[in-house]
Amino acid sequence: MLHVHRAERSDALVDALGDVLAVPPADPFAEDVVAVPARGVERWLAQRLAHRLGQGAGSSGDGVCAGVRFPSPRRLLAEAAGVEEPDPWHPDALAWTLLEVLDGCAGEPWCRALGLHLGVVAPPGADDPAERVHRRGRRWAVAHRLATLVDDAARERPALLAAWARGDDADGLGAPLPVDLRWQARLFRLLAERVPGPDPVQRAALTAARLRDDPASCPLPARASLFGPTRLPAGDLVLLRALAEHRDVHLWLPHPSGDLWDRVAAVSRAPRRPVRRREDRTGELVRHPLLSSLGRDARELAQVLAAVPHEGHHHPVPAPPVTLLGHLQRAVRDDRRAPAGARPLLDPSDRTVQVHACHGRARQVEVLREVLVGLLAQDPTLEPRDVLVMCPDIEEFAPLVAAAFGLAEVTGAGHPGHALRVRLADRSLRRTNPLLATVDRLLELAGARVTASQVLDLASTGPVRRRFRLDDDDLERVATWVAEAGVRWGLDAAHRTPYALDLVPQNTWRAGLDRVLLGAAMADEDGNRLGLALPLDDVGSGEVDLAGRLAELVDRLGAVLGALSAPGDRPLAAWCALLREGVASLTDVAPADLWQAGELRRVLADLEDAAGGRAASTPLALADVRALLGGRLAGRPTRAGFRTGTLTVCTMVPMRSVPHRVVCLLGLDDGAFPRGVRRDGDDVLDRDPAVGEADPRSEDRQLLLDALLAATERVVVTCTGADERTGAARPLSVPLGELLDALDETAVGADGARPRDQVLVRHPLQAHDPRCLVPGALGTPGRAFSHDPTALAGARAALAPREDPGPFLPGPLPPARAGGAVELAALADLLVHPARAFLRQRLDVAVLREDDEPSDHLAVELDALEAWAVGDRVLRDRLAGASPEDARQAEWRRGALPPGGLGARALDRVLRDVEPLVAGTADLRAHPRQVVDVDVALPDGRSLRGSVAGVRGTTLLEVTYSRLRAHHRLRAWVGLLALCAAHPGAGWTASTVGRGTGRPRRALVGPVAPERARELLGRLVDLHDRGLREPLPLPVRTGAAYAAARWAGDEVPAALERAEREWRSRDFPGEDADPAHVRVHGGVVPLAALLADPPREDERWGGEPSRLGELARRVWDPLLDVERVGGL
Repeated sequence: MLHVHRAERSDALVDALGDVLAVPPADPFAEDVVAVPARGVERWLAQRLAHRLGQGAGSSGDGVCAGVRFPSPRRLLAEAAGVEEPDPWHPDALAWTLLEVLDGCAGEPWCRALGLHLGVVAPPGADDPAERVHRRGRRWAVAHRLATLVDDAARERPALLAAWARGDDADGLGAPLPVDLRWQARLFRLLAERVPGPDPVQRAALTAARLRDDPASCPLPARASLFGPTRLPAGDLVLLRALAEHRDVHLWLPHPSGDLWDRVAAVSRAPRRPVRRREDRTGELVRHPLLSSLGRDARELAQVLAAVPHEGHHHPVPAPPVTLLGHLQRAVRDDRRAPAGARPLLDPSDRTVQVHACHGRARQVEVLREVLVGLLAQDPTLEPRDVLVMCPDIEEFAPLVAAAFGLAEVTGAGHPGHALRVRLADRSLRRTNPLLATVDRLLELAGARVTASQVLDLASTGPVRRRFRLDDDDLERVATWVAEAGVRWGLDAAHRTPYALDLVPQNTWRAGLDRVLLGAAMADEDGNRLGLALPLDDVGSGEVDLAGRLAELVDRLGAVLGALSAPGDRPLAAWCALLREGVASLTDVAPADLWQAGELRRVLADLEDAAGGRAASTPLALADVRALLGGRLAGRPTRAGFRTGTLTVCTMVPMRSVPHRVVCLLGLDDGAFPRGVRRDGDDVLDRDPAVGEADPRSEDRQLLLDALLAATERVVVTCTGADERTGAARPLSVPLGELLDALDETAVGADGARPRDQVLVRHPLQAHDPRCLVPGALGTPGRAFSHDPTALAGARAALAPREDPGPFLPGPLPPARAGGAVELAALADLLVHPARAFLRQRLDVAVLREDDEPSDHLAVELDALEAWAVGDRVLRDRLAGASPEDARQAEWRRGALPPGGLGARALDRVLRDVEPLVAGTADLRAHPRQVVDVDVALPDGRSLRGSVAGVRGTTLLEVTYSRLRAHHRLRAWVGLLALCAAHPGAGWTASTVGRGTGRPRRALVGPVAPERARELLGRLVDLHDRGLREPLPLPVRTGAAYAAARWAGDEVPAALERAEREWRSRDFPGEDADPAHVRVHGGVVPLAALLADPPREDERWGGEPSRLGELARRVWDPLLDVERVGGL
């Protein structure tokens, strides 16, 4: 007999199931069978049944759930049909047969559409061989999709396959098959000829007849149960009815409304052919809006079972509490809409239904954490195991949840939510097993461009890091090498052949590694090169081992990818062997993580087992293997992930109807829920679905309704209500809007307010917003919403009166040194950039600029900074004696140029600027370049020591690719003074040459009398001493512009106007945006902030109104007196 048990809550069904199972079967050794839809339901059932089964006399709740087996519904029906594993009609096995059938028929005229899709048939017009190869990579994906369609049809609409098997190209509902789908009927007939034995529909019919005629042939016990299905496909129902002829088959169905079930059953009792969904009128029987919009699956289940003879059982459930959630549940159960005048009054403190609209996913997790901590604090009887968090996109939210919860080691001022242990269930294998993630990455890289970021990401994964002994510092150093060596993408030039760039070897991994390895052996000077490689001038002697490990990693990766992307197809067994070898060569795991290797072997072995003999014979392309493994690496729930006593976070399906005191729905965002489903044009069932057939979006809506009814105390929903970057409002998902509409019709708030105004809370962007910490501000009467002590401290700081941070230093520091020598380089550095020199020389603080991430793209043009870097290197090479062609070739080898003609044109422009500098300084460079040591006795008894580079004869020569700037001139001036003071009588001069408009420009200065040089050096050293006690307000470009204007006779306002142009950022960054100035001044400040500092009493040398003016005149006036600037 078929027994249909219904209840509005699953716990009532479990109690009734316990009563059934408590009656011992006739065979004491027989196991009871209870089929469950998900592993999470299995654990919950076993725990609940243990409170009723196997109890001792007079005991309560101390039983044990033993002798009960929990297969899946599919496994139960397979046992009833006597199907042995592996089932040749299972989609994973059937896809292999379909591959062979497709290979044989895809070129035939009747299968032309499929042949075009698979690249077997050339499209009309131009034939693109590369496109056909790409389409051939769809073989497995198409075969598995078609196998899934066959399986769906066998279960959902068996009449369809029965008609096709008879040679009738019909749709299974009494109408002809659409013309564009008739190839499927013929393909199915060819498939049925290949698979031994009957097809699934024939097998079900034969099994049903055998179960009726010979019940003892079925190994199942005298009673069997199916718990919790929300749909019963027509093919499954055929077997269940036959099984119930001589056995007790119990269906345990959570159904939202008994009244609706009865009304639907009353109009659906007469057996008839399947009803097309578009012709179904039972939706007109529904009264409550949520049952109408969310409960189609439950309504259609009642309609399907009404046509099946059965004995019905309705198990009553306790009345829901008198809360907003309880009123909603009661209205759904009774399928009624409360009249406007009869709606109950909503308690202002009622928080049984909460909807939290947040700024993005991360904020949703933070808000959920605050809600749960608050609930646990309010109710000491509430435990984490009483809370269920369901999420439609767990892979996106899992890292955020892991970061927000479960950090039990955090103490003191840490968030109390960190102490909550969280179990993330049914995540994908690629997320939980790093070795399987490596397999996924290798398949992604094979045939791909192999970019710099992809390889660096692979190198940063745990197993690869362990194999090549890479720590965080190593990875940072490797990333620096990759950027400086110009690696973009491609293993080598040959690897770029599919992209028609095989003549461009620059910017490949091979070229970059050659530079790194050559840099370990020699410096980038004197024309050092090997083949096409120039040394990378940034590899220290202590980093040779790291360079070797990097080379080994890339070499092994290249070997693995070369094997995986080699031309030609190969059988699955060969692919699996390559993947095992590739993972073994690139990874290593700790002894505690050896389970990862075992799981990898098991997954690959399961793939080969499913293929059977075809694993060694049927050829597959790389794209086929990607598709094949993609499904195996998806999430697969296990019972161990649920009901462990911790806070469970899972997808929407595994625990959909399992009652919890608090049910949380995380991430019900518009676009993510319900699932966006692409319609499959080859799906016959989807073209014109029948009542009871699957619809993913309808299933998602039913999941929401089931969750609302499964909560016994509270429902908490989080969603995105505003953009986290712009703050723009985002619409709520349609089902969530329908829920709010239903709540408005369920109760009425004080003064006629809508319940949604109390239910929906829109949260601020930051957790430290004062609204999160003011009692009652976010729907928590009498208490603050947030429990975060750090957020509280941040909010208090934000609301506190703004305090003036004060100056960078309260006053000058003590003198840095009482005596000794002053380094010439330190003096020049401080004069050129006083703020940066103070930070580095006195405070030992480095001002770092933000480094760019390694680029994956070949440049098509050079920006201004890149063009300057190329020009500077080319000029350096030319001045060192390299010919234009040698300098050109060296730059190509560095990999800094765009490929081909784009790079050639950029290099031509650079050389046009470089050659005038080289030619114009030829006479100045007649003498060899040398370094001159200096040691100058200063008036205060100290000495100035150092060396002056770039001396040619008696001329200090500096040639730069830049425009002639103030800092170039000032460095040359300091060097000239040191030469004149240390080596008098030589007639020293200094020439600084840079680019100009039309022709190079030169700043010429000298000679300077030795006494005058020592005097001026004494002044500059005095400024150096002052600059080591405090940052001097003397930005070099700004100061030079001011001093030049005053030297030329301009009044102070005009000089300040010129200085302002150098200081303030406009189209290009000014000195106000320099990181050292920002650090010293506390931000980007106007020039007036520097001018506000008056001269010290001992700094009034020239009568300037500001300290900046006095210092600028002190440095620049002596130089301007003797400097001559003009064209070269």
